[in-house]
Amino acid sequence: MDEGKMDENEWGYHGEGNKSLVVAHAQRCVVLRFLKFPPNRKKTSEEIFQHLQNIVDFGKNVMKEFLGENYVHCGEVVQLPLEFVKQLCLKIQCERPESRCDKDLDTLSGYALCLPNLARLQTYRFTEHRPILCVEIKPKCGFIPFSSDVTHEMKHKVCRYCMHQHLKVATGKWKQISKYCPLDLYSGNKQRMYFALKSLLQEAQNNLKIFKNGELIYGCKDARSPVADWSELARHLKPFFFPSNGLASGPHCTRAVIRELVRVITRVLLSGSDKGRAGALRLGPGLRGPLVCEASPFSRSLRCQGKNTPERSGLPKGCLLYKTLQVQMLDLLDIEGLYPLYRRVERYLEEFPEERKTLQIDGPYDEAFYQRLLDLSTEDDGTVAFALTKVQQYRVAMTAKDCSIMIALSPCLQDASSDQRPIVPSSRSRFAFSVSVLDLDLKPYESIPHQYKLDGKIVNYYSKTVHAKDAAVMSTRFKDSEDCTLVLHKV
Repeated sequence: MDEGKMDENEWGYHGEGNKSLVVAHAQRCVVLRFLKFPPNRKKTSEEIFQHLQNIVDFGKNVMKEFLGENYVHCGEVVQLPLEFVKQLCLKIQCERPESRCDKDLDTLSGYALCLPNLARLQTYRFTEHRPILCVEIKPKCGFIPFSSDVTHEMKHKVCRYCMHQHLKVATGKWKQISKYCPLDLYSGNKQRMYFALKSLLQEAQNNLKIFKNGELIYGCKDARSPVADWSELARHLKPFFFPSNGLASGPHCTRAVIRELVRVITRVLLSGSDKGRAGALRLGPGLRGPLVCEASPFSRSLRCQGKNTPERSGLPKGCLLYKTLQVQMLDLLDIEGLYPLYRRVERYLEEFPEERKTLQIDGPYDEAFYQRLLDLSTEDDGTVAFALTKVQQYRVAMTAKDCSIMIALSPCLQDASSDQRPIVPSSRSRFAFSVSVLDLDLKPYESIPHQYKLDGKIVNYYSKTVHAKDAAVMSTRFKDSEDCTLVLHKV
């Protein structure tokens, strides 16, 4: 990319989160990611450069090591003409959601991250002239805490995602509770994975988006978003999965198209042989909680039928879901066990503030930082070093719990023999595909107190409302049975 010849008209708004905004090039398969800040909070150009460089270094030296180089795209920091950035900011302002405009794009430093456009197949520099379908999934945490430091018994039975759903609906974040449970997706059992993916399609929230040729065609922004329209989605997807157009329209067609999509995504998620070093974590079978979440609608429906939930077929060790789960499980102590260790580090920094750099709280995220993450001991020797290792592991685990997986699919051409990319079949067609991970910024050290408070809030709300209601229903059933009278008659 020639930073000296930048034209804002060649770039378009792509999306934004809480901390950054992304624009995509119209022709080339690249995006620019800019940092965002509240109007009253300014950072120096040097601070912004270091922030972006830390993102690159963490991706390259830590997440690429764990997940594999084919999945992680680190990008590079670029410096752009300030006039280009200012004109670009003006051009895209009208496309930004109102709810995101409380923060401004950084127009003063000129620094941005240049990354591949993950909504495209990751093989060509320029946009391909064939249709591209991209599915973005934010799978969330795939295990139930196994730490003995957990004081809330409910956390050993129900996963964080399912509990948090009730609080989010109560506070108006979403309209209704999703049937999606991360443990079903991470189970490796195809039946459970199908159910999980269909549940995401029914209630996408911010956990699923679908792009067609780079344009968002399916997703949910907030509680005001319209109800998911499967028939409209099927209309977009039908040319991909039934190219001969031999399928009539209507409910049967919609179900068939959605079924094909779910099967293809499942096959892609279970594929892969990119050798990351997540195996270096050596998380043994003892470091594992229950394999089924009691709140999962899939599990509940089977229990009502008197059946047991198939626990898991097991994820293939080469697949991205397996490696992501291994990194998530660096959360060895749960936030309840981690928070006292965070306080130990805090007390040390209050006494020796100059040591913050030595402890690598804010980087550099280098090979030495990565190597310390491999210490899986949980026996506390009372040192700051032990506390710091667990805090850094927790930050990395939280990053893996909040990452997104991007699956790009493109129908194979008639002569696909020369296509070196992996292929996934569907009933009527075949797709070349690529899988990538994004949202891999290391979670801030300063967010740990917030996570501790939020955890308590989620569990307390769930216990007082949902679990208490379930207990009351069971109590009524037992009471009814106690009041019955057994009458014996002579025969």
